[in-house]
Amino acid sequence: QVQLAESGGGAVQAGDSLRLSCLASGRTASGAAVGWFRQAPGKEREFVAAINYNGAFTTHADSVKGRFTISRDNAKNTVYLQMNSLKPEDTAIYYCAASGRVGVRAVDYSYWGQGTQVTVSS
Repeated sequence: QVQLAESGGGAVQAGDSLRLSCLASGRTASGAAVGWFRQAPGKEREFVAAINYNGAFTTHADSVKGRFTISRDNAKNTVYLQMNSLKPEDTAIYYCAASGRVGVRAVDYSYWGQGTQVTVSS
């Protein structure tokens, strides 16, 4: 069982940066792969980035590659999503999710946080 809590969202201007955090707790938190997903109003939830249990493997969606970076600090049980050069189309609720292994589909993940809103204005 893993519990997840996102933080770090907010309202920013295009070109600004934000860093989202996902604090994981529970017996298997440190051994879990973690993914970030986002959902804009009227759209399906989409994959953003994922990282394996020790940070040795990461993958990012093409739409954020070169702008967003996923990382983790297992000593703090926290996974980060550094978001640079934000665009209005990045506006969405951002969710972190945990699983036994890395995946790029929402169905690959069993545990989800409540989400944090990111709003980017032009």
